[in-house]
Amino acid sequence: MRRFYLEYSESTPLAVSGGSDAAVPVGQPIAQTLSAQFTPRFALSWSHYVFLINIGNRDERRFYEIEVQQNRWSLSELKRQFNTGLYERLALSRDKSGVRALALTGHVIEKPQDMLKDPYVLEFLGLDEKACYREIDLESAIIDKLETFLLELGKGFLFEARQKRLTFDADHYFVDLVFYNRILRCYVLIDLKIGRITHSDLGQMQMYVNYYDRKVKFEDENPTVGIILCKIKNDALVELTLPKDANVYASRYQVYLPSKEELKKKLIEWSEDTPETE
Repeated sequence: MRRFYLEYSESTPLAVSGGSDAAVPVGQPIAQTLSAQFTPRFALSWSHYVFLINIGNRDERRFYEIEVQQNRWSLSELKRQFNTGLYERLALSRDKSGVRALALTGHVIEKPQDMLKDPYVLEFLGLDEKACYREIDLESAIIDKLETFLLELGKGFLFEARQKRLTFDADHYFVDLVFYNRILRCYVLIDLKIGRITHSDLGQMQMYVNYYDRKVKFEDENPTVGIILCKIKNDALVELTLPKDANVYASRYQVYLPSKEELKKKLIEWSEDTPETE
């Protein structure tokens, strides 16, 4: 209780908008005006706050507070997202102003890059105990744990299909997983690779994206996004293979929990090497 007071005493339980002497607009009921002026400050359960006050970095703690409220995470889901280093994984893909924005607004998705994580953590699939597994095993495990996989993908994802067939003349191709993101209003195609990504993998995904853009999406929808989840990513290969305006991305996945200390170390190194942006 003492720690809770020390961390949150600067904010009152009720935040007043406009001050106590704010005038009531003409023609608007007093009760309605007061309801709009007073917003509860502490919207989470006590168990959530007991966990949150142990997060030393206040920006990181505020980020998780916002995400819990927006996504209605249970305590167990909050612990999982924290243990998988969600804050660090998102922060490493942003500039310094973007990192500060995480603490102020949470995870906001405005463009395809905003929804990417590197790596995606799929420890809930239970595949780390196997000596080896195939791509079909990875895909089947994701379908079996689809609800948790959607949480790992992030906000706004809707599942549409697995092994979606695309036919060109007599040739058939299959997209592993097809999603739709209602925030970005676009299709998101995911291909799974259990090894190192190759230039042919990138070219194949670009073909899938082109097909959806030309044959599937409506005119008022945004361009299709392709994501290749692979165990090993070669950044130079991705950069040289794809055009600069490509809507295809490669991200690593891992089937075990990352080390938060290692992620924090990478974030500190990134912070020291990254210049400030205007």
